[in-house]
Parts: sequence; structure tokens; C-alpha cells
Amino acid sequence: MTGSRGRAREFVVEADGGSRGNPGPAGYGAVVLDAATGEALVEAAEYLGVVTNNVAEYRGLLAGLRAARELDPDATVHVRMDSKLVVEQMSGRWKIKHPDMKPLAADAARVFPPGRVTYEWIPRADNKHADRLANEAMDAGARGEQWSPSGSTAELDAAADAASTDVGARAADADVRAAKTVASPGWGPPDMGAPATFVLLRHGETPLTPQKRFSGSGGSDPSLSPVGREQAEKVAASLARRGTIEAVVASPLARTRETAGIVAARLGLEVAVEEGLRETDFGAWEGLTFGEVRDRHPDDLDAWLASPDAEPTGGGESFAATGVRIAATRDRLVTEYAGRTVLLVSHVTPIKTFLRLALGAPPESLFRMELSAASLSAVAYYADGGASVRLFNETSHLR
Repeated sequence: MTGSRGRAREFVVEADGGSRGNPGPAGYGAVVLDAATGEALVEAAEYLGVVTNNVAEYRGLLAGLRAARELDPDATVHVRMDSKLVVEQMSGRWKIKHPDMKPLAADAARVFPPGRVTYEWIPRADNKHADRLANEAMDAGARGEQWSPSGSTAELDAAADAASTDVGARAADADVRAAKTVASPGWGPPDMGAPATFVLLRHGETPLTPQKRFSGSGGSDPSLSPVGREQAEKVAASLARRGTIEAVVASPLARTRETAGIVAARLGLEVAVEEGLRETDFGAWEGLTFGEVRDRHPDDLDAWLASPDAEPTGGGESFAATGVRIAATRDRLVTEYAGRTVLLVSHVTPIKTFLRLALGAPPESLFRMELSAASLSAVAYYADGGASVRLFNETSHLR
């Protein structure tokens, strides 16, 4: 009871957040509903700039709670979100490790007194109102505009349903909710369960490898050399002794499929092909050495070395574009292989990008990693959003 004001109101807050790249351009959406009638009372959304998906979801929660408090500071609130992470952490069942989320969670806990807010996880399909607001905010931010409400709630939700085919185009934003893959220090706590562990294998040598020629997804697609096939056999023997690999996924290029096939045959597994694991397209530089590119395209090479947004000559793929592709692939595979150890057979740039994203390192770190042919690296991804690099460029199996 609230004295002369009568019975306290009851609200439902639905909130969501998204990041197109994780971290990447991000936004949140939140709506406050009347618990009795389901009427939407307040909508909130904001473009956040470049942050992680987890931070965007916490910002959505915070905005929804603050909007509810503005309506009635004595209300009781039931929060509904499709973020398992936020719901479990705010309910006190999961620990909050990441330094970016701790202050946001603390702020959210202070909006209403303890006991006035309850939390419920809901499927993504049941959170379409907040999801639509978050995407509107991100779209507005991409245009350099501020989000503002437009149209009735019913009209906008109907439009969201009619545009359901756009979900595929936003797969990187939606799938990331299940992965929450951001770099965090330390190890995953025991109550997080088994992580999704990616053992990252660079393919064996091709005829181009010892010559140090650019060999991406837009070139001649070479097969393994005899040395490369021998390397793959040694990797297969080493992984068979360890006995931890539960699935094998490979880039669609010939050298990775051949390497993966040799390993999978030894392990008694099938090879799944994942388009997102392909190497960067180096455009007109395919098949050239670094020195040859320096001689023929000096200005383009300088730009490429200076900025992750620069593309190789001839319309190749920038490192920034590769990063977006690998982040989306990572999120999708973490969801598909949660709690399992998976061998991902890929290439230099994708593997370095997995590691860079897990460490939260800047794009220029790609030039500071050595990744040998048929080397193994590993990253574990936990349910609370933590990523732990466990191995890098390990080649003892080749000696």
C-alpha cells in the first residue's frame, strides 16, 4: 500500500539490446507495460555507439526500470528479457564478472528497493517489441540521427512481423544473445557449466605457403602440398591421442577441407563446412608476395597497413569486414556447440581474429601474431560472456 495514493501500480518492463559486431554499433530498447491491461505506457531506445551486446542489454534494462520509476516510484515491476545472462545475474543466481557490467547491474539494482523487481527469461520471439526498438535505435544511429517514437505500438509491431525476413539480415545481432562473447579476465566460474571450446587449426602447407604469398578466398584455391598433408596427419595423430574433439568444422576452401578431412577420418567424425570460416579475400594481391604488392600497389598497401577499414586493391575484403564476419560466425557456432569441444579448421586471418576478439585487442594486433601452418590455438567461451584464450600457435605435434 502507498498511503493516500492507494494501491501501488504493477508494471511489466520488457528490454533488449543489440550490438552489430559485439563490440560494434549498439543500441537498446525498452517498453513499460501496464501489468493489468498490457497497454504500452512508455517506450525508450537509444543508440550507444560502439559497445558490447551485454552492455547494451544492461542499458536497456536500466532505461526500462528508470522509465517505470518515473511513472510510479512505488510500483512493483516484473522484468521480462531474452538475455539469460542479465536475468540470471540480476536474480542473483550468476556472478557478475565483467567490469563493464558490474556498475550497470548495481545501478539497475538501486532503481527500486530490493524485493520490488522480479525477473523472467522469455524467448526472443516473445520480446519483439523491445527488440524492434533496439534495432530502430541502431538504424537511427547509423544514419546519424536520434531515435524518436513513431506510429502506434500495434502498427509498429505488425510491421515488425511483416518484416520478419529481415531477421536473417540481422542474424549477427540476434544470435549473439546466446553467445555473449566478450573478453574478460580470469577463468569461467564453476557454476557456468562446460564452455564451448574452439580448437583453431590452421590448414597445412600449400605450394604458396613457404613462398609467403597472399592466399585468400579470392585466389587459386590451392590444395595441400605433400608437406601439408604430412602436417595434417601429424595433427590428426596428436588430436586422436588427446581424445577431446567432438566435432570438426572447416572453411569451404580446398586446403582447409583437405586438412579437416584427414583429421576427421582419424577421429571417426564428419566434416561440417562453415562459409564464415573462409580466409579474407585479398583481391588483386592474391598469389603475390608482400614485396610484389609493395612494388605494384604501394599506396593501397600503406592504407591497408594503416587502417582495418582499408580494402586490398581490386575490391578485396578489409580486416574490419572480416572481423564482423568472424564475430557473427563465432556467435552462431558458440550457440550450436555450447558445452562441446570443436575443431575449427580455418586460415591465418580468421584464427587471428578469433583470438583478437577474445582478448579485446585492437585490429593492429593482427600484424603482431605469428601463426604457423598446421598450428593449434584454442579459445573457451563461457555462458556469462567470458572468453578465455587457452592456447596459441602450438606446433609441438609437428616435431
